[in-house]
Amino acid sequence: MEKELNAVKKAEEFIQLFKKGEEFTKELLKENERLRYRIAQLEEALARSGDEARIKLYEERIAALEEELNSLKERYARVEAENKDFAEKYVEIEQENNNLANLYVASYQLHSTLDFDEVLKIVLEIIINLIGAEKFAIFLINEKTNEIEPVAAEGVSLYELPRFNFGEGIIGKVAKEGESYFASDISRQEEFNASRPIVCIPLKIKEHVIGIIVIYSLLVQKKEFTNVDYELFNLLAGHAATAIFSSKLYTQSERKLTTIQSFLELLKEKPRR
Repeated sequence: MEKELNAVKKAEEFIQLFKKGEEFTKELLKENERLRYRIAQLEEALARSGDEARIKLYEERIAALEEELNSLKERYARVEAENKDFAEKYVEIEQENNNLANLYVASYQLHSTLDFDEVLKIVLEIIINLIGAEKFAIFLINEKTNEIEPVAAEGVSLYELPRFNFGEGIIGKVAKEGESYFASDISRQEEFNASRPIVCIPLKIKEHVIGIIVIYSLLVQKKEFTNVDYELFNLLAGHAATAIFSSKLYTQSERKLTTIQSFLELLKEKPRR
């Protein structure tokens, strides 16, 4: 009987222990589930925190790249502007070199001969090739009659050009005052008018006017005057005047010398018997 009671007691203790174990197991499972849920929350929070950190990092990198790109764009713009400036200066220098070369050649040609007709021809070529004139003429002042006479022309016949008096019209005024004339409108004239030039350049030795370069029209491709044109006008006003005046005196002296020599030869001839 006692053994049976002990057996029942042990069975009850075992059952109680089993129940406690079952309850403990249930509590472990609940705690495990709670911990797993917490871990999931933490992992999700960590994941979100990681995305935000990466996004922030990407944003910082993008901002840095944009700043670097803007800096490169600014540097590129500066370099491009400098290159453009250098290119423009190079073109200007190249143009100036060409202009100086043309001016030197023109000046050299003007003083390369003392033949009057050759000097007039050189002046005509300079006006055609370097200035781009189409119709123009060279007038000289006749010291005996004090009239302004055409001596050479291009694009127009000398017979179409009248003589002018001092102070008469544009040409006579330039001859009298010694100041260059530039028309406000240099477009081509429908009909030729000898009294309506677009440019008059006085040929002066110091302040003494010996003639005038008169331009009536420019070549089709010539739309306006450039700085080198005005430099050429200044060169012609002085150098051409000197060349023309010197060659004219030389030609006249040569003619006189030839006449004198011929006269002397006649005197030296022995009279025929």
